[in-house]
Amino acid sequence: MKIADEVFAALAHPMRRQILLSIHLRGKTRAGDIAARFDCAWPTTSRHLSTLVESGLLRVEKQGRERVYTCNSALLSDVLGRWAVHFK
Repeated sequence: MKIADEVFAALAHPMRRQILLSIHLRGKTRAGDIAARFDCAWPTTSRHLSTLVESGLLRVEKQGRERVYTCNSALLSDVLGRWAVHFK
């Protein structure tokens, strides 16, 4: 699947859009903080995070026993910009 397709597929779910925006606004965010912020079971949150990481919209790094997520704003901006140019 092309990168743009993966990005749009990841953005298709409202919870993933909320997670992405939250991480973008807050900066580096621990997995536990993300799960606590949203009223969603951990397995569901974990699946959403995995989808966002696989699409490239989130980056994850391990810090000890924790996973810390950051937003890849450049990828989102690039994909949306390339797509939007068709509507000018």
